[in-house]
Amino acid sequence: MRLFPEKYRVLVWISLLLTAGFLTTSIAAYVVSRDAVQRGITEQALPLASDSLYAEVQSLVMRPALIASAMAGDSFVRDWLAAGENDTGAIVRYLSGIREQYGAVAAFLISDGSRNYYTPQGTLKTVQENDANDSWFFRMRNMKQQFLAEIDIDRANGNAVTIFINHRMEDANGAFLGVTGIGLRADSLTRVIDSHEKHAGRRIYFVDGQRKVVLAGTAAPDAHRAIDKLPGIGKVSSQLLHGGDKPLLIEYEQAGERVFVSARFIPELGWHLLVEQDAAIEVRPVQHAFAMILAIGAGVSLLVLVLTLLTVNHYNKRLEAMAGTDTLTGLMNRQAFEIVFRQSMLDADRSGRPLSGILFDVDFFKQVNDVYGHLAGDEVLRMIARICKAMVRESDVITRWGGEEFIVLLKDCSLEQAVAVAEKLRSEIDRHDFSKIVSDRHITVSLGVAQHDTGEAASVFFQRADEALYKAKANGRNRLQVAPSGGMADSSVAAVS
Repeated sequence: MRLFPEKYRVLVWISLLLTAGFLTTSIAAYVVSRDAVQRGITEQALPLASDSLYAEVQSLVMRPALIASAMAGDSFVRDWLAAGENDTGAIVRYLSGIREQYGAVAAFLISDGSRNYYTPQGTLKTVQENDANDSWFFRMRNMKQQFLAEIDIDRANGNAVTIFINHRMEDANGAFLGVTGIGLRADSLTRVIDSHEKHAGRRIYFVDGQRKVVLAGTAAPDAHRAIDKLPGIGKVSSQLLHGGDKPLLIEYEQAGERVFVSARFIPELGWHLLVEQDAAIEVRPVQHAFAMILAIGAGVSLLVLVLTLLTVNHYNKRLEAMAGTDTLTGLMNRQAFEIVFRQSMLDADRSGRPLSGILFDVDFFKQVNDVYGHLAGDEVLRMIARICKAMVRESDVITRWGGEEFIVLLKDCSLEQAVAVAEKLRSEIDRHDFSKIVSDRHITVSLGVAQHDTGEAASVFFQRADEALYKAKANGRNRLQVAPSGGMADSSVAAVS
């Protein structure tokens, strides 16, 4: 069994092709837009974000680094250390002045000779090699790098989390004298990170040389852990912490989504700056637009399909009506009538109800055409069709049988009733005034009436009606003739004067 009727099959194929074309175009546009967004992330957004953040970090860090460098080269500090660190008040006043002059949260000096840790409040402590909190000092003692940035608790300032910029002190021969440094509050850098994360949906990490996350924004999970242990980014951390001076951009997949990471080394801090961004966040507006386009396209396609279907149905009905209609009279044509008659015949045989027919034609119609022309003849046929329509029931079927012949199919109508209808039709045409069409001619019809016998073939029924019609003509025209049934003799009904 076929899913769609034949007449709708082409429409279905056209609809499928249009839908496929729309989907292909929409998906291609979505893929192009998505790729453009992702290229924008890798080629513009992330590099610009990394550069901007790097510039802001430099502006925050370079000033304290320069101050720490100036302290390390200050002759007063060198002379004070060379004098044996006797006047503690002098270095305390010096450190207090540095802190107040530059608005730092901390300023300090650690002497390698005494291992004393000096602050604006005095001697804080003596650093010890076996103290984990002091390990940074001994690392700086043995390294060549002049700067070292550390995040630590500033015990001299209420245990505030502070970023310390440490600078090596050396004498003229390069011998290690100690460390000077200055501190800034970690929250100043955290605010910069949060600002970038909030406006762009990124995650930002600062990672030290031991691969530990030393500073991160509030959006970054599990800060202060080893970068290798963090979900997602930990898988590519070995590629990111390259230590080169050029930015690096790589990508990885997390939960089926692409994630892009920009990495660069900040030599002033000895840290790596990692900026991470999910492609899905940037692609989401494109996905929403794609879903909206699909919804609108589906609605428009459905509307077009419905309108097309209604139009096709309308024209199909018109074509079907034209195929079954006689163009001259507007009556049913012979081909359509034969279909209706076969169904009516089956219904009559099944129900036992009578089915009758009247076959008639116009008397001397050839003379009408010869004298008045075919246009007049056509108008006569149209007038007879109108008279016939007015004389029968709506359930009865009137057909132009061919030329000037007509047939009326009378459902649930006995032979006697059919004879009465035929006589009324003959009489009405006989009385009708056709003078406007044919001025000096009297138009009449001859009729053959037959009742369908149960089980009778259609050809036999039409032959009986046709024979009755010709007998009516032979008997003088303008009369009706009843077709015999079951061997009965036929009877003729003359015109009523």
